[in-house]
Amino acid sequence: MPHSEHEGPLVKRQKLNSVARSKPSASQQSRIFAPYRTIGLVSPTNVSFASVPLGNTTFQVTTSTGRSLQTYDLKRGLNLVFMTRPQTPCAITATCAWKQKLFAAWGDPRDQTSQGVWIFQRGKKVGELELPLDLQQPIKQIIVFGSWILACCLTRIDVWKTTTLEHYTTIFTMASKKGGNELTGGICTMPTYLNKIFAGRRDGWVEIWNISTGKLIYTILPPSAKSGAVTCLQPTPALSLMAISYAEGPLVVHNVLTDKRVLQVNAGTEDAPVTSISFRTDGIGAGQDGRKDGVMATATELSGDITFWDLNEGGRIMGVLRSAHNPPTQEGASVRGGVSKIEFLAGQPVIVTSGRDNSLKTWIFDETPFSPIPRILHTRSGHAAPVTCLQFLPSDFEGSEAGNKWLLSGGRDRSLWGWSLRRDGQSTELSQGNIRKKAKKFGILANSSLSHGPTTTLEDLKAPEITCIACSLNRDGGMGALPGKQVLWQKSQNQKKSVDAEVSGMTGWESVVTAHKDDSFVRTWFWGRKRAGRWAFQTGDGADVSTVAMSPCGTFAVVGSASGSIDMFNLQSGLHRQRFPSKLTPAQARQVKMQQLRQADTVVQLQARSTAGFAPGTGKHTQAVTGIVVDSMNKSVISCSLDGKVKFWEFLTGNLLEEINWAPMTGITGCRYHAANDLIAFSCDDNSIRVVDIETKQTIREFWGCQGKINDFTFSSDGRWIVAASQDAVIRVWDLPTGHLIDAIRLERPCTALAFSATGEFLAAASEGELGVNIWNNKTLFTHVPTRQISEDSVKQISGPTASGEGGQGLLEAAFEDTISNEEEDDVAPPNLDQLSADMMTLSLVPRSRWQTLLHLDLIKKRNKPIEPPKAPEKAPFFLPSTISAGPPNQEIVLAKADQGQSQSKITRFDRNRAEQEFTSKLQAGASSGNFDEFIDHLKSLSPATADLELRSLTPGDDDESNELLHFVRSLTSRLVARRDYELTQAWMTVFLRLHFDLILDSDTLMRALGEWRRRQAEECDRLDSLVSYCGGVVSFLRSPRT
Repeated sequence: MPHSEHEGPLVKRQKLNSVARSKPSASQQSRIFAPYRTIGLVSPTNVSFASVPLGNTTFQVTTSTGRSLQTYDLKRGLNLVFMTRPQTPCAITATCAWKQKLFAAWGDPRDQTSQGVWIFQRGKKVGELELPLDLQQPIKQIIVFGSWILACCLTRIDVWKTTTLEHYTTIFTMASKKGGNELTGGICTMPTYLNKIFAGRRDGWVEIWNISTGKLIYTILPPSAKSGAVTCLQPTPALSLMAISYAEGPLVVHNVLTDKRVLQVNAGTEDAPVTSISFRTDGIGAGQDGRKDGVMATATELSGDITFWDLNEGGRIMGVLRSAHNPPTQEGASVRGGVSKIEFLAGQPVIVTSGRDNSLKTWIFDETPFSPIPRILHTRSGHAAPVTCLQFLPSDFEGSEAGNKWLLSGGRDRSLWGWSLRRDGQSTELSQGNIRKKAKKFGILANSSLSHGPTTTLEDLKAPEITCIACSLNRDGGMGALPGKQVLWQKSQNQKKSVDAEVSGMTGWESVVTAHKDDSFVRTWFWGRKRAGRWAFQTGDGADVSTVAMSPCGTFAVVGSASGSIDMFNLQSGLHRQRFPSKLTPAQARQVKMQQLRQADTVVQLQARSTAGFAPGTGKHTQAVTGIVVDSMNKSVISCSLDGKVKFWEFLTGNLLEEINWAPMTGITGCRYHAANDLIAFSCDDNSIRVVDIETKQTIREFWGCQGKINDFTFSSDGRWIVAASQDAVIRVWDLPTGHLIDAIRLERPCTALAFSATGEFLAAASEGELGVNIWNNKTLFTHVPTRQISEDSVKQISGPTASGEGGQGLLEAAFEDTISNEEEDDVAPPNLDQLSADMMTLSLVPRSRWQTLLHLDLIKKRNKPIEPPKAPEKAPFFLPSTISAGPPNQEIVLAKADQGQSQSKITRFDRNRAEQEFTSKLQAGASSGNFDEFIDHLKSLSPATADLELRSLTPGDDDESNELLHFVRSLTSRLVARRDYELTQAWMTVFLRLHFDLILDSDTLMRALGEWRRRQAEECDRLDSLVSYCGGVVSFLRSPRT
């Protein structure tokens, strides 16, 4: 029988389908962090946006973020409505919006990658175009024209049918020498021209093809041989007229029907040809009063300007929208700029523009009063250059959730952004004042300014690149902080406007302070008002700012310089308050000089000199200050420097209290402070992180393993982990209590900035050369994560967060996922934790609830006993027919229950006999061999009710060999001798004595066995008591002030 084959306690059946999940997928994930999404990406690529009207109410604009598309609704203020999933395998090269569908071409065979064209609807993939096998060119443009889908490549045009999505034909441009047949101007269509497309070539020709027959109909020649390549084609609202721009600068409005030039203007230059053209279609906007038709807008990728033309009477420039997008800078490709596409919305006085500066904007023309230059309507943008620093907004004194919602970031584009992790529409750039008004004042936006060569640009009016951010919301006044106009960033030494301390005291003041690259001033910001603040604090020695910090109260800003000086300023008044070290008065300076000249001739004087500490005015850092921390009580200021020293200053006096010197062994590159556990961590130039206890000034941990420079590091919200990003593209997580490396994430690019949210929910990371900020979820908040040490060899590259959120996990999704068991993930077998040493008294690993239930089992049974007997079911109504034959209605049911109960009693009796036999046999085997380990393990595995039954079933027997009570007492005594399972031994003995005290009192043998057990327990108690007393004495000795 199967019952007789089973040995040992019953075990729970395990889920077998968990083996089907592939183990490599688990190894390619982080143990602690799950990718969530990437924020800050709007239009970071050169791919043009696509727009489509939705009825007569709104328009939807779609941009590319690399491998996914984002759709914005114009009526909702460019609110994000869709993100496409799944991501394309490669970068998107062209997009097109048609009705409810989006077409996205991806891949470039020249880079040895695959390519394709996917179709999306409402953010989901619904189809795919089958590409020709001989297609080895990237797709640059997609157009849906009637019943045709056109894809423009380098030298060919592929055609599909919109009804069946089948490939129809391929059109190859006419051959030419030196690559003249390349389609540099793309393709376009013209209203009323059925099945006709226009293709602009590098040699200046414009070919007209019939896509239905695949034949070349006509070729439009350039106005001159030196016009250059066609850069853009755009049909005008007037029939048969097309605008053609050339690389050498001319823009021609050509009559296709008569093949004659109607208008020619010099819209571009040889260095900056026109790459985007659009026509206004609402019938107004031209003329002196704006009541005529004929407005054209042109833009170029090499400038951030948009030019508006009045095509009446030969064409003239109506106005120039200067710096609609950031122009390309002279700092290199790291800071992007230029206009990628402009488009007038059909029948609306609105123009949509997208730039290479990661922005999408809409502009509107005012009719009354008439203005030829539009004003901004909506904007969605992000950083135009890689992110350099990150900082989660801390919680204010009221404990609000701002620390989990808002993320501050500074980039190389000289901007400071506040990102909302809950609603993208709330993300905003902190204003630096009216930059355009300031530029107009300096003459930067004048029409003649460009002819004088590169001078001051629009972005030069912004503050320099941000390198460090400090924030405290305890004095932030929100939107009502210091109402009215305030002078921006005035130097505290030369204040242009008097400061009313009462007004700022009631409404609050600045809450964000930033340090800037190659600049000696730090700048303040209002977070509540999302704008620049009043002050710009200069370093004490005039050197460049190296780091900045704020006091937790939000009143003081501490500034460190590259020459080693540290100064503290009051944010409310903008006045200088302290210097570290403090500036000496003449009397103090004379006293210090006398102390230095005084020589110590005796040992007593030497000891007094050593205990006197540091003299006032001394202790300045000799190299750049790399980190400053103000403790939570405003009692001390901690600074570190490249000179390898950590200095502890008194907050009020500015005097040096203590110093930790690690020079010349290493230099310190940064520090992070965790107020809850009063620990401070330092990153060093030897690629290590050292953790110091502020109270004892001792190094408690050193973390090694980074293979490159440490770019950034941070504490976790609870202070248990240190997360560090190094130049070897690995993010490492160390556990502070154990000192172990518990997780590591290898990315494609090095991480340059890190930030941990105050609630511990998110980890923000910025990668080198990327405009977006990657957000990771902390999985330990909703699931158990093993924190065993891992080796550097097990670190593998994993995929990070994406803009579409694909592959990422929210809190709810990751909390309910079916994860692989931790035992399968662990490569190292866990050690045996039963007993670390034979000299230690060890508790068991049995759950506490099991032996506590055994102690109070009688009370639990009494409490669970039903109060009333079970009631018989109510009789059915008389009008219901009976389906049971005549006779007593419940007779068969009672008989069936009796038979069932009898059969169950047989099974129960058999299992009980089998269990009792196993319990007794293991107890007898242990008594004969003297080793009760197997019996104790079996007793541990029993449930409280079963263990209680077994203890009740113990019998005294006829002699000592069959006395189960005696054997049980000896088994517990042997457990005391082995110093194992102490709490279980006490619980079992308590239940044993309560059940069999009458038999024990009548047996001398059992009394002697219990005496032995009591003696062993008393010896162990005395031993433990002496050890505890000894440890208490040692601790008291060490804590005594006399020692």
